[in-house]
Amino acid sequence: MSVRIVEVGPRDGLQNEPVPIPTQAKADFVRALAASGLREIEVSSFVSPKAVPQLADASDLFGSLSEWRRSEGTGVKLSALVPNQKGLERALQAGVDRIAVFTAASDEFARRNIGMDVEGSIAAFREVVSEFRQAVPSGWVRGYVSTAFECPYEGRIDPARTAEVAAKLLEIGVDEVSVGDTIGVAAPAEVRKLTRALLAAIPRERLAYHFHDTRGTAIANVAAAMDMGIQAFDSSAAGLGGCPFAPGAGGNLATEDLVYFLERSGIPTGISLESLAKASLPILEILGRAPAAKAQAAALASSSPTR
Repeated sequence: MSVRIVEVGPRDGLQNEPVPIPTQAKADFVRALAASGLREIEVSSFVSPKAVPQLADASDLFGSLSEWRRSEGTGVKLSALVPNQKGLERALQAGVDRIAVFTAASDEFARRNIGMDVEGSIAAFREVVSEFRQAVPSGWVRGYVSTAFECPYEGRIDPARTAEVAAKLLEIGVDEVSVGDTIGVAAPAEVRKLTRALLAAIPRERLAYHFHDTRGTAIANVAAAMDMGIQAFDSSAAGLGGCPFAPGAGGNLATEDLVYFLERSGIPTGISLESLAKASLPILEILGRAPAAKAQAAALASSSPTR
């Protein structure tokens, strides 16, 4: 069995951080992640700079990576979140050839995040995806479904509802659907139940999971999904990020924890855990934060010279 890892740290991991991070530091972060062996990295979002100041430099960031992409980074797939038509225009100007669109399984969460209900967002993204396909025929599109298990405003979500939204994203032309446990509440039994509903609506190879580790169940949820044949997972270096609507959120599933779990399970990732553990250190220093991901801390400790 092989597993794809989609690194979302530079976008999802940093978007809610109040401390300004220089564009150069973000570019170095992306390059360091790629050097560790990661091959799919979500770099930024072309959202309104007023809404998310941390990602106001999306165009500059892609520009600073352009030369590297032409030389050393040719085998790395870089993507960006595109929230609307204006964001798509900016992304195309920046030369982005892999985009992601975002909706939710609950109307209230969608309204608070993108200013429209789920049906409205699907209609809007239909136009975005169509325009992107015309501009970049060889491009790739991902669709996110947040609050797949539970919404902070509407409570638990019926698996059939999440599967319905995922299927609608495929209908408008996305290549892959990433289903998110946005507030980090799911347990393995719920993952299995939702996966059954999803697989009844969309092909297994077009499904990914995005788990948060708010309650420490992310790796267990990955294992449950893998048992049902799912082979693509999102994660964030150092566990950066998480949902701002989840009090006490522990952040995204840490890429270091995921890589360690997969390697010890006999599934090669092609990723150097030691290099990966070090990739986020400059960012953590800017944020004034110590490494918190368990496998990251262990890798850093084992790589330190004995005193």
